[in-house]
Amino acid sequence: MSKPHPQRRDLMREQLAHLSARLIAEGGITDFAFAKRKAAKQLGAADTQHLPSNHEVEEALHSYRALYQHESHPAILFQLREEALAAMHLLAEFNPYLTGSVLSGTAGELSDINLMLFSDDAKAVLLFLLKHNIEFEDGEWKVRVGGHEESVPSYTLTGESGTQMHIIVLPENARHSGSRHPETHADIAAVEGLLAV
Repeated sequence: MSKPHPQRRDLMREQLAHLSARLIAEGGITDFAFAKRKAAKQLGAADTQHLPSNHEVEEALHSYRALYQHESHPAILFQLREEALAAMHLLAEFNPYLTGSVLSGTAGELSDINLMLFSDDAKAVLLFLLKHNIEFEDGEWKVRVGGHEESVPSYTLTGESGTQMHIIVLPENARHSGSRHPETHADIAAVEGLLAV
């Protein structure tokens, strides 16, 4: 019996990626893992080994939005990016970076904005938010910094439009770690460039 060719298309995996993308685009689901599990259940493949990666779902989501939401989606994405940029300008002293679906272009109406800030003073961002009377909920996120897992401060703000913005604060040395790439992390100038297109 010959082994399957590694380049052979996995049709179930592709179907799951596209159904997950549709659930995200139409159903307002923002959690990729939940969308994949729901898609697997709908296709009767609950114990499947074919679950697509987040990257595959993201590609399917780009295709779906380009095909079915080409009129409404650009305006929604533009508004989210404008809102992100306004917050980045406000928080400029902390060298903000935009990450996640608003940067990648897969964000929809119910998507959150995700920003990374950098400061060695764990309380600096907290004091900044308090000083500017910005309402927020605080918490912690676990992230990998310098090869080990660390808990870092996080803040969730809700904008005037109702959009939630999640901010995590990383130590300064994480800014120079070289783990940020233009397709996954955008500074103020890069977001301005996206809006100028």
